[in-house]
Amino acid sequence: MAAKKRDSRAAKSAGRKKKSKAPKGSERVAKRLGRPLSQPAPEAARLQAALRDTIERDISDRMAAHQREVERLRAARAARPDAQQPLMILAHGDSWFNYPLKGNSVELPVRDTDIIAHLKKMGSPSPKILNISHFGDATTDEMGLAKQKRLIKALTTPENWLDGKPDVILFSGGGNDIAGDPFCIYLNYKTTDSHTPGLDSDRFAGRLASVKASYLDLFLFRDRYANGVPIFGHGYDNARPMQPHPPCTGPWMKPSLEFTGWNDEEGAAILLDALTRFRRVLIDLEGSPKNYDFTVVHTEGTLAKSDWANELHPYPPGFKKLADRFLAKLRDRFRGRI
Repeated sequence: MAAKKRDSRAAKSAGRKKKSKAPKGSERVAKRLGRPLSQPAPEAARLQAALRDTIERDISDRMAAHQREVERLRAARAARPDAQQPLMILAHGDSWFNYPLKGNSVELPVRDTDIIAHLKKMGSPSPKILNISHFGDATTDEMGLAKQKRLIKALTTPENWLDGKPDVILFSGGGNDIAGDPFCIYLNYKTTDSHTPGLDSDRFAGRLASVKASYLDLFLFRDRYANGVPIFGHGYDNARPMQPHPPCTGPWMKPSLEFTGWNDEEGAAILLDALTRFRRVLIDLEGSPKNYDFTVVHTEGTLAKSDWANELHPYPPGFKKLADRFLAKLRDRFRGRI
């Protein structure tokens, strides 16, 4: 009888064991980590949060400095109502508008060397620029929810503008949508067939469609929160694959080109093809019958080979050349204001 009971208990235990299934895939990994996969590792989460806080503090400091300038301008206008008022600009973009390095070198104190850093010292009178750009942003980041909220705050804070809104919005976006590890997605593998193109047209067209959507959303956003304010963008310059890069990031294109079998000369042709297609998107938007009030600053062909510090950024004198292109376009639109 006792043996029968033991057999019965063993059978039930086996049945229970049979019913309990081993955790699968992500469940096993999550159990090992002690947290859901969607939750980042504590150290990574801490670093991400610290970076976000640093960026927000930096932009908040820029905004406070800009507001002090606007307050000074209001006092000057009250004293001399007929004096020429400077152009009021909102800048939003990537590392071409926010580059805190000198070429590939990190120097202290940190000093921006980008287009906006040069443009704010140019012109007569010099423009007043509220720069909420941040290096590393793709257009999908720049027009994502968090950045749109930042844009709304910048546009609707009365202390930021002399007459309720900026005169013009400068936008830099599209380069980071292509550069970096994802660049290999749009490349064909090099084969013995000399007719194989480096850039896959179908895959790259999908990426350009995403970039175009971001620009179209920017225009809609402008119409809602800064109606009547023109937007100026640009198409970068003709980058080439190269090895030098800052200690903190890069290279961005050369690894993907090497991975798919293309040498530097072939890679330069592929990059030119990609950038030409990107510029065509911007030019089509500029000339659209829908009249988006969008101006393309033609920065291509500005930089000499020696101006490039790395694959994406020039040395400070190169950024100054690019700022000259912006200055010329702004003077065409706002005669006597800059």
